Amino acid sequence: MDDMMGAGEGRIGGQAGFPLEQWFWDMPLCTRWWTTATVLTSALVQCKIVTPFQLFYSFRAVFMKNQYWRLLTTFLYFGPLSLDLVFHVFFLTRYSRLLEESAGRSPAVFSWLLLYATTCLICISPLVSMPFLGHPLSSTLVYIWSRRNPDTRLSFLGLLVFTAPYLPWVLMAFSLGLHGTIPKDEIMGVVIGHVWYFFCDVYPPLHNGSRPFDPPMWWRRIFDGRPAGGTADVINNEIAVAAAPELR
Repeated sequence: MDDMMGAGEGRIGGQAGFPLEQWFWDMPLCTRWWTTATVLTSALVQCKIVTPFQLFYSFRAVFMKNQYWRLLTTFLYFGPLSLDLVFHVFFLTRYSRLLEESAGRSPAVFSWLLLYATTCLICISPLVSMPFLGHPLSSTLVYIWSRRNPDTRLSFLGLLVFTAPYLPWVLMAFSLGLHGTIPKDEIMGVVIGHVWYFFCDVYPPLHNGSRPFDPPMWWRRIFDGRPAGGTADVINNEIAVAAAPELR
């Protein structure tokens, strides 16, 4: 839906007119892999190599039939190759990239956020009968970005101008008007995103800098190659970078 929305700040890549290849390789690591896997999954379905019935999340299929790949593919399938898929991929790539770059392009920080969000969505999905979870995951990232960039101005259809914190609600209203149903996926994303935002941005200043949702050191070592004896100053600097909102 970003085709209908313009941001006063934050063009992808930092300037207009980037070739597609350069735009792709400029993406941070997690966002690049997520985008690639999403497009490849839709291409495999389009070529009838796999079917959507093999991709959605089902507790019974995963934990009783050992089809563990569904824990991943449920976040990768947004529908068949189409213009609608292009819009969704561009939308998730935009806000995924902005969040990952605001984390200092640290795979550890952003992948920990993805692990938190995907785990929460998998736990909640049976309660709302939602087999594919890519949309609510994207909504989670949109919500977190919108709260960390309160002064960024956006426009919708060139008619409605608003600041970033209203973005999730504008998207919900648009979805409700377009489909006539309550957007459960976006509501899930907002709830999960708000919990993350609260414990990473609101909670620490009120509790002497305590950051319960930061990635543990063993996770940082896996993704960032941090030696076990990393200094506290370096760690605190990374945390500060991860928490600081950036307008791109």
